[in-house]
Amino acid sequence: MPSVYGARLTTFEDSEKESEYGYVRKVSGPVVVADGMAGAAMYELVRVGHDNLIGEIIRLEGDSATIQVYEETAGLMVNDPVLRTHKPLSVELGPGILGNIFDGIQRPLKTIAKRSGDVYIPRGVSVPALDKDTLWEFQPKKIGEGDLVTGGDLYATVFENSLMQHHVALPPDAMGKITYVAPPGQYSLKDTVLELEFQGVKKQFTMLQTWPVRTPRPVASKLAADTPLLTGQRVLDALFPSVLGGTCAIPGAFGCGKTVISQALSKYSNSDTVVYVGCGERGNEMAEVLMDFPQLTMTLPDGREESVMKRTTLVANTSNMPVAAREASIYTGITIAEYFRDMGYNVSMMADSTSRWAEALREISGRLAEMPADSGYPAYLAARLASFYERAGKVKCLGSPERNGSVTIVGAVSPPGGDFSDPVTSATLSIVQVFWGLDKKLAQRKHFPSVNWLISYSKYSTALESFYDQFDPDFINIRTKAREVLQREDDLNEIVQLVGKDALAESDKITLETAKLLREDYLAQNAFTPYDKFCPFYKSVWMMRNIIHFYNLANQSVERAAGMDGQKITYSLIKHRLGDLFYRLVSQKFEDPAEGEAALVAKFSKLHEDLTAGFRALEDETR
Repeated sequence: MPSVYGARLTTFEDSEKESEYGYVRKVSGPVVVADGMAGAAMYELVRVGHDNLIGEIIRLEGDSATIQVYEETAGLMVNDPVLRTHKPLSVELGPGILGNIFDGIQRPLKTIAKRSGDVYIPRGVSVPALDKDTLWEFQPKKIGEGDLVTGGDLYATVFENSLMQHHVALPPDAMGKITYVAPPGQYSLKDTVLELEFQGVKKQFTMLQTWPVRTPRPVASKLAADTPLLTGQRVLDALFPSVLGGTCAIPGAFGCGKTVISQALSKYSNSDTVVYVGCGERGNEMAEVLMDFPQLTMTLPDGREESVMKRTTLVANTSNMPVAAREASIYTGITIAEYFRDMGYNVSMMADSTSRWAEALREISGRLAEMPADSGYPAYLAARLASFYERAGKVKCLGSPERNGSVTIVGAVSPPGGDFSDPVTSATLSIVQVFWGLDKKLAQRKHFPSVNWLISYSKYSTALESFYDQFDPDFINIRTKAREVLQREDDLNEIVQLVGKDALAESDKITLETAKLLREDYLAQNAFTPYDKFCPFYKSVWMMRNIIHFYNLANQSVERAAGMDGQKITYSLIKHRLGDLFYRLVSQKFEDPAEGEAALVAKFSKLHEDLTAGFRALEDETR
């Protein structure tokens, strides 16, 4: 059985100078202080102790370095060696990322389990992130010897799976004249597929590139986002939309459904590929993703069914893994997302949950004896969160051909006890543009997704107006009216508790019933049914249109009848006479999108016409 451990550092190798080593002076949990580290750089990767534990330098003072160790430090002793690697913490980027599951520092968990035969990750394990022996079908683009290329140019495609085409790009810092391009065929990640000459120096390239996780990948320019992120959840798509390249926060207490919304986004959103980072959450949630995603299928425009796992990459750093690696897992995830963005894809990154990452920052900060700020978190918490969320956005990619890509970040936040004034939640809300606030009371009433429509908001509504005008010119007015109805219901509830429902005016009774329709049959969605687990945008728009149409017609009928001598129209009369139409309004959600858009639109427009005809007949009867 091949070993998964790196070479043990019991003696100095001939090829390694003594100056490459430092020595452990102090160990405090995941924080190690080493002496003799003169010349080391910030965020340099080091190997600590005889077990070759992976660590990263986070502070330098004189010749001593403070190291954040990404593995269990039990058993480390004073004077144990610390080996410098002269490179920052980096990830391997190339074919083979999709469908894989990594830990926080991009070690492949399936490979480690196979080689070690253990359910836990052994200490000091050293396994390459991507399999270097797998052969990939390499197809160069229309380039040849003598052509000039620069960083970001796409020079080949690799068949990764039946869902995703992997475009191979030149690393951003490379340029030169092509002296060799591999012919079409099968190559591994070790094989040279391109050779460039620049200023008389030749350099070979494989399909693999490495990139430091803390450095954002360069882009040509940032663009304004104008395409919605369609999630399949009505409350998010219709009321609080995000964009491809947006930043969203999902704060909520335990049991409110943060993980379910994150997983729904991974399964059904209109992104090309998904990076799902489980940061400090329970291991069974990642296990659920691993079990569910391979069986879940998505229907492509040409009618093919494909596994969702083929477009997904998982980074698992669960709550029982080392605390320090939580920070690395967030950066690992966003760097992988940026790599796919640079191919011209729209990428969604789910971070579940950023609160656990902040808790890891707090623990490391405490061990470094830094001055604590609010609730013990470090003073630089907001800056760290901002530097992460700023890596989202729609961009014009480097190189040719000209292409646009985007990274959308959806960060779940777990404030203790659902308290939104928590420092992590406050800092996040000052950065992100979309706030999907989850409500414990809604979750207890089994109203899912438990997004509170009174406190949530989206700052992208204006950016998406041109899209909505093209899709349906009436949609913005309909949505505004729906929000007004829900807000008015909240105001009326206080009056109802004081004087009862019967004392209300007829128009207020209609408002309450319409709001109930919106709440129970539009905003609530059953994720465990074939017809409602995913709601296409056209269905969301038509459902809302018909409910608001009913509201407008009912109000108009009551007002017209009030000014005439005939029988007065009350809400109870409307419900009695038009009960079948009301039932059809409630039943709109049961229409299965599998029937096709044309069939559903025909049904919804028929209901729209029947509502108009029904109210006209009612008015004629009562004259």
